Amino acid sequence: NNLRYIRIIPRLDIKGPNLVKGIHLEGLRVLGKPEDFARFYYEQGADELIYQDTVASLYQRNNLTEIVTRTAKNIFIPLTVGGGIRSLEDINKVLRAGADKVSINTTAIGNPDFINQASRTFGSSTIVAAVEAIRQPDHSYLAFTDNGREYSGVEVLSWVKEVAERGAGEILLTSIDREGTGNGYDLDMIQMVSSAVTIPVIAHGGAANVSHITDAINLAGADAVAIASMLHYAAFNCNGTLLGRFEDEGNIEFLKKNRSFKMFGTENLTEVKSRLAEQKIPVRMLN
Repeated sequence: NNLRYIRIIPRLDIKGPNLVKGIHLEGLRVLGKPEDFARFYYEQGADELIYQDTVASLYQRNNLTEIVTRTAKNIFIPLTVGGGIRSLEDINKVLRAGADKVSINTTAIGNPDFINQASRTFGSSTIVAAVEAIRQPDHSYLAFTDNGREYSGVEVLSWVKEVAERGAGEILLTSIDREGTGNGYDLDMIQMVSSAVTIPVIAHGGAANVSHITDAINLAGADAVAIASMLHYAAFNCNGTLLGRFEDEGNIEFLKKNRSFKMFGTENLTEVKSRLAEQKIPVRMLN
């Protein structure tokens, strides 16, 4: 079976016990419990899931192990966990909790040899290099760390080649400019990176509809797409039941007031995959 399925991967940004969503990785709003959304997306046919601890780098820790353990009991697709992973022991802990892969960014940029050590120890298919990029006036791209907060001085094109050479199994490529905006993926950047490396590239940041996804795949060569706002808000637009479960979770006024997020529509993951299949994009459908 040489068919290369395009993976559709919900990305869940987590702060404390909550699923949150921002714009340009900032201004986070509480949406609910990540494990509820994870289960919901798993049942709709997600190929994998990404959990990102949005504040781990600020607090020098990763606090996702309990959430990962609760999630891994109920879902049986690969789970990638990122945020605050600083050592081989951190990787070991997250994998023991039930993750299948880890995504590393801040530590890798600070100490690139960490990628070599991690891929040697755990296998390159376990190591995802997360690259968070901001486009510059001269159309180059610079990598940022700490969930888009810290300028690293590292240029994206040379960095993605280096992470591939050092043994990362895939690249999670986030456009900070596009993230949370619904303006579509940064196709120039995806194409630049996917033509520079042979490992899979997961495009992230900007999806609001199916045509954005098909563009990332057909025009820019993405091997997978990570989607956040589009799926989370569709879940609210179609499925108020997720809302009822976390009245005690703090600031959800935003959701109660804005019960529809028109820009992001109402297509759930199953519908998104059906639409992609209609356009001859090879996606794995639920039987």
